[in-house]
Amino acid sequence: MQPKTIFRTGALLAGLAVVTGAMGAHAIKGRVEPKLLETFEIAARYQMYHAIGLIAVSAYFAAISGVPKSSAIAIRLLWAGTLIFCGTLYAIVAGGPKWLGAITPIGGTLQIAGWMILAFCQKSKT
Repeated sequence: MQPKTIFRTGALLAGLAVVTGAMGAHAIKGRVEPKLLETFEIAARYQMYHAIGLIAVSAYFAAISGVPKSSAIAIRLLWAGTLIFCGTLYAIVAGGPKWLGAITPIGGTLQIAGWMILAFCQKSKT
């Protein structure tokens, strides 16, 4: 995995967060109950947080000229965690089954694991 790929992933997540945030502010506001709108906003916010985080991480890896193997795993966990966490929340707001709420914490756990791996596993680039 290259820093450029991590950057593109973060930029893609950021762009989609803007789109979903705008949708929440304009398209669905008033069409869903306030609690669901809050859920939607949480998903868009966490998506943007992780997008910005990935962009920052890509800059760090570009500066050290490579992505350590353990960090590549962390990046995949962050990507998957964001898709699961935010995706399940978006789906619930869109009328998906409420049991998706039981899946949402799996995404959050993957995000936490990804950040912890990044924090503690930076020894080697191989």
